[in-house]
Amino acid sequence: MDATQRLDALLVPELAALKQRSLYRLRRLVAGPQGPELDVDGTSLLNFSSNDYLGLAADPRLAEAAKRGLDEYGLGSGAAHLVTGHSTAHHALEEELAAFCGRPRALLFSSGYLANLGIAGALLGRGDRVLEDRLNHASLLDAGLLSGARFARYAHCDTVSLRRELGGETGTALVMTDGVFSMDGDIAPLPALAQTAETAGAFLSVDDAHGFGVIGTGGRGSLEHHGMDIAAVPVYMATLGKACGSFGAFVAGSDALIETLIQQARTYIYTTATPPALAEATRAALKLVETETWRRDHLHVLIARFRAGAQQLGLRLMESTTPIQPILVGEPEQALALSQQLKAQGVLVAAIRPPTVPAGTARLRITLTAIHTEAHVDRLLSALAVAKP
Repeated sequence: MDATQRLDALLVPELAALKQRSLYRLRRLVAGPQGPELDVDGTSLLNFSSNDYLGLAADPRLAEAAKRGLDEYGLGSGAAHLVTGHSTAHHALEEELAAFCGRPRALLFSSGYLANLGIAGALLGRGDRVLEDRLNHASLLDAGLLSGARFARYAHCDTVSLRRELGGETGTALVMTDGVFSMDGDIAPLPALAQTAETAGAFLSVDDAHGFGVIGTGGRGSLEHHGMDIAAVPVYMATLGKACGSFGAFVAGSDALIETLIQQARTYIYTTATPPALAEATRAALKLVETETWRRDHLHVLIARFRAGAQQLGLRLMESTTPIQPILVGEPEQALALSQQLKAQGVLVAAIRPPTVPAGTARLRITLTAIHTEAHVDRLLSALAVAKP
């Protein structure tokens, strides 16, 4: 038996076990642009599984900006930001993101995962502590675990639990949390978390991937939603592939924070910069996030309509006022069966199973976008009425 065969002999039984437990994941083949209706594996489906919350991913104005960027810069950035990859387009986007967030500076990363790893790696080391919400995104959890700091998790959105974990120890402590939790759709109690961190001498870092552009009157995310002073959250991260319909991520904060990340964040130093044309598209998206407030207004209407209809059907909704509207099911096989029943009716809703969510909390993760209509929501509710558990 050669090396490939020996490796396969280890892997194949594990894959079979995943299938048996209804935890095996499959990719869908999508043709054409993102939108409320998708061509998925050759079938047209009404799509309620996208993070394109404001419906900008296929907006022609972003494509036009990207084309102008391609004409000016070509395709690839050619290198990491610290070598020759930091273009004037990247720099302009950083300045515009900083201004939008009300921070002195912003720094682009090639993905949110890399941004979180970079934050924890640059700010923490052995002897320090990192404390994380139990339901944080995997990128936050991995960032904490890989930082070398002592790692602890506190109960979901529970400041009493956080205070207990912080204890009376000294040394640098970083509290990392999602602003909006991607699988539950609830919003972190940031004012209380910030106060708890401040009292203990710790620092708060917020990953606002699902809040930036979506919540808050001006689309400035979970801090604006809470009416917070930005100084209470020294480290703010958000992604650009959701509400902005583009790609990448950024960290916003003080000059000292950004300079530290430039000097110390390995995921920034050793990663090729995203294409400059993408930065130009994101600049166009940011303007739309700020000016086209009807997108957020329409989302609020759709969220209220969906929740009212789902409650009439007796579905197990979670406490979410965001476009993420999960329906709790329980076991993986049940969630998969419901997702397949909806697909048979022409509606695409993802079944979310462990380890993405805790055991016993498999769910349908419904996401609404600004380019859905009320008729789309009614069609979803009709399909759920037939497929409901």
